[in-house]
Amino acid sequence: MSGAAVLPAGVTVFERGWLSSNNILFVDNEATALVDSGYGSHASQTVALVKGALGARPLDELLSTHLHSDHCGGNAALQAAYPGVKTAIPPGLADAVARWDPSLLTYEATGQRCDRFGFDALLRPGTEHRLGGTAWHVHAAPGHDPHSVILFEPQSRTLISADTLWENGFGVVFPELEGDSGFDEVAATLDVIDGLAPLVVIPGHGSVFGGQDRVRAALARARTRLSGHVQDPKRHASHAMKVLIKFKLLEWQSMSEAEFAEWAEHAPYFSLVHERYFAPGDRWQWLESLLTDLVQSKSVGRDGGMIFNV
Repeated sequence: MSGAAVLPAGVTVFERGWLSSNNILFVDNEATALVDSGYGSHASQTVALVKGALGARPLDELLSTHLHSDHCGGNAALQAAYPGVKTAIPPGLADAVARWDPSLLTYEATGQRCDRFGFDALLRPGTEHRLGGTAWHVHAAPGHDPHSVILFEPQSRTLISADTLWENGFGVVFPELEGDSGFDEVAATLDVIDGLAPLVVIPGHGSVFGGQDRVRAALARARTRLSGHVQDPKRHASHAMKVLIKFKLLEWQSMSEAEFAEWAEHAPYFSLVHERYFAPGDRWQWLESLLTDLVQSKSVGRDGGMIFNV
């Protein structure tokens, strides 16, 4: 059965660009909540979107599906704008957030930013969390991030899938870049989603989509992509590094070649991935090949010693 994606009552999705994750706002007669807050450089936009929707009402809860910078980078700004907001995060990196360890939280490794925030509660898999007047089931969703969760509302069969499933794929499988298992976990998470049989999917990036046919097609595309990663892990690793470069250009819009070299030198994922997958070749020649591929695919531009977003 096919059909248009119809969101549950009281749910609004702010579809953002690829620098910031989508934000999901819940409003009912009793409480308000936001799931995922976008990237730090867009935090003022996130606050403006929430304030524009809520008016004089406070934001009562702030939830993070996982702690990548594009999903929780607006947490600090929202906590400042709404001092009484209660923040819930998955349990896996709670200690790193409490101590604020940017290395363990991967912000240093990826060369990204995230302002320090606190939390009040944990989104534990196997529990329920009330949003918009209904109970949403919290499911573990490792793969893209080993500590990610997804949220499912069984009455409307609506899934907040974060970066575990987009209509045309899923997020970079970061554990694999570090030599840990991730591809098997992606497959298991896709099986969990398949078993939930959602009718509406709110992805971390891209448009909301729904209907059994579109959801099944998205799952099939995700499994095909995963199969390609498993067969060629080096290609996945190269893709991941291109994603990081593109992400930085979405943030900065342009940088000189000297700025790019300095940023890449201080983003440990580049040296880690090169050493794991592409050594003993020259690291800077490898980085140059990544840039060349991005220019040829028209994902970035390059001219006169400058690299810029297109």
